[in-house]
Amino acid sequence: MAVQYEPVIGLEVHAQLLTKSKLFCGCSTAFGAPPNTQVCPVCLGLPGSLPVPNREAIHLAVRAGLALGCSLDRHSRFARKNYFYPDLPKGYQISQFDLPVNVGGSLLIEGDDGEREVQLTRIHVEEDAAKNIHGAGGSGETLVDYNRGGVALIEIVGAPELRSAAEAESYLRRLREILMFARVNDGNLEEGSFRCDANVSIRPVGSTKLGTRTELKNINSFRFVRKAIEYEIKRQEIVLSQGGSIVQETRTWSDAQGKTLSMRTKEEAHDYRYFPDPDLPPIVIDDAAYARARDGLPELPAALRARFERELGLTAYDATVLSAHPELARYFESAALSCAQKSGESRSAAGKRVANFVQAEVLRYVATEGLAASFPIAAEQVAALCALVAKGSISGKMAKEVFEVTRETGQDPEAVIAERGLAQVSDSGAIEQVVREVVAANGKQVAQFKAGNEKLFGFFVGQVMRATKGSANPGLVNEVLKRVLEET
Repeated sequence: MAVQYEPVIGLEVHAQLLTKSKLFCGCSTAFGAPPNTQVCPVCLGLPGSLPVPNREAIHLAVRAGLALGCSLDRHSRFARKNYFYPDLPKGYQISQFDLPVNVGGSLLIEGDDGEREVQLTRIHVEEDAAKNIHGAGGSGETLVDYNRGGVALIEIVGAPELRSAAEAESYLRRLREILMFARVNDGNLEEGSFRCDANVSIRPVGSTKLGTRTELKNINSFRFVRKAIEYEIKRQEIVLSQGGSIVQETRTWSDAQGKTLSMRTKEEAHDYRYFPDPDLPPIVIDDAAYARARDGLPELPAALRARFERELGLTAYDATVLSAHPELARYFESAALSCAQKSGESRSAAGKRVANFVQAEVLRYVATEGLAASFPIAAEQVAALCALVAKGSISGKMAKEVFEVTRETGQDPEAVIAERGLAQVSDSGAIEQVVREVVAANGKQVAQFKAGNEKLFGFFVGQVMRATKGSANPGLVNEVLKRVLEET
């Protein structure tokens, strides 16, 4: 009988901190500058240059630890991690080793059998390496852009507790979401400010001994992470089933080839020859610094969703959709509260009304890039539209029409309604007159309705709406029509 294997997966996520300058110098971290224009002697590792720690980077690292339930080490230190690649001009990376700023912590993920908690090992601060550009300009050469070198990162090391590629994807999505809401990282996978390494091994089902792992390096797409892990699990199963052994190595994912490729043998901690950086003092988080990070921590996704359900009448699904991005959550809540104020509805009724409208009409036009988002119309305009529907001034169908005009022209909904004569008729006398005219003109259908064909009620509603060009209040039409038909 063939041996059945189970995967064991641990993720190491590198998240760029939202600082304007690098970790140990004043160079800009802005993305997209021409190569090697955001560099100085410190981040180029020139002789005689000395690093100075970025206070804001340490603050954001502490905030990340608080958001993820870590234990803060009030005394931590930087270490030198020695290795030799072209993207590391000093010949070492300044990171943390034995005394990281955060230890422990956990993350709630959507597991294969429902939600479950997975543990974190540590969160430490380190500088980024430069970026190798292979085959630049068709030359076949590898050039190095040092703009990214020295940018402040946190590395979030997860315990090897994930059991599938799907769980790994859920882990990354939840983690990215928390860091974005905490205003620690912008979550921009395309620019590489949120990327991960995946440590993948397999072992016989029932075994507690970890297998030999391979590290899948620097993957910056949820889809690629999932595909790479799925491929690597199958590759290792084939190797072991054929009597081979897994080599501990670093591999990369090639989407073009649909497989992982070997890069180099994997280093161990002792290969890096860690030692405390002699140019940097220990990091001491005093009470004031801790209080600043704790008190400045924004509302996180889980608490936000629970509040949306509790106070604004949302379902769990609605709350998840409308908190997929910090700016979307802020936009929705602003519109919902304003709608409640304008319409006189309860917060829960207004919240549900706005949630439905945003999901049905607004979301298809929303564009996000990192922490920034653009919306087709202002939240206040959404509130105005939904309030007009709540008060019966326009119908839901009219609201969609007004939304499109507002989106295209920028006009406020009230101006669009006035200009186009779209106000809903809620005058019961005027509606009754139209209803009686429709009933009088359709005697045959009236007789059939009286004989028990109740489906014809919809026919009469349609005739009234046609006669009023859709401007009649549907609820009032139903009420008046029912009374007039009973009297006929």
